[in-house]
Amino acid sequence: MNGPNLNELPDDSVQFEPYVDTLRRGALQSRELSGVGALSEPFLVKFLRARDFDVDLSLKLLLNYQRWRRESPEISTCLSPSSVLGLLQTSYHAVLPQRDHTGSRVLVYRIGQWNPKEWTALQVFRVSLMTSEIIAMEIETQRRGLKAIFDLHGWSFGHALQINPSLARKISSVLSESFPLKVRGIHLVNEPMFFRPVFTMISPFLPDKIKQRIHMHGSDFHDSLSDFFSPHVLPPEYGGEGPSVETACQDWTNQLFQSEKLLQQIAAHPTGDIFITASDASILEDVGTDQPLES
Repeated sequence: MNGPNLNELPDDSVQFEPYVDTLRRGALQSRELSGVGALSEPFLVKFLRARDFDVDLSLKLLLNYQRWRRESPEISTCLSPSSVLGLLQTSYHAVLPQRDHTGSRVLVYRIGQWNPKEWTALQVFRVSLMTSEIIAMEIETQRRGLKAIFDLHGWSFGHALQINPSLARKISSVLSESFPLKVRGIHLVNEPMFFRPVFTMISPFLPDKIKQRIHMHGSDFHDSLSDFFSPHVLPPEYGGEGPSVETACQDWTNQLFQSEKLLQQIAAHPTGDIFITASDASILEDVGTDQPLES
């Protein structure tokens, strides 16, 4: 059975066993995880699904994830929604309630809601990491990946000055090689001309596969965005028929706060491989995940 077909199987499929065992053995023998005694099957399956069960690529991704967490503690060890409450309350970010026609999660970032005088780029990036950790637990998202819409209305030189080459490399690393999520598309709307230098800074760090999935729609984006997303998926502000973007942002902010304890456990854990309790599972069911419970 090939990788895409394996992706469709439930987490407890016996056909996963040889892949999980091989990945676990390789990971525990690596220098990155030399002090780790065990890795759970649900944790390893996230990385296998992200690379269509190619064990060598999954191992590389897993080790990159561990290396990224270790080398970026200023982000990875602080995944508390409370630490960015003011930013979340501006309706900066949402995960839309409906998946697109391929089953991908659809994320929205409203850059103009970020005041760079109040919030650093690192704090803003933490919001993305919090969301990524939550949706990476969803089996359907492990299979179908995500697409992101970045609304750059309000982008200013103040924003641009926050993005340096070091941060650009970290952002591109998460997008392409260090996080167990498939990025299926990146859509930029309302991008001003002076955003281009920042994109030029990030672009060299991105693999060609990701570059080919970046779409720039400009300010007249309603028709072109509708070529990728059905009306019921998008908020009215983006030419759709779904809930307003304000409502979607508030709903997702509530979801993040319900998941705060879980996010803090991930941040504090040496590998990010945590057990999901019955209480955590009931919260995650609201976003469509289905994780084994802690016994």
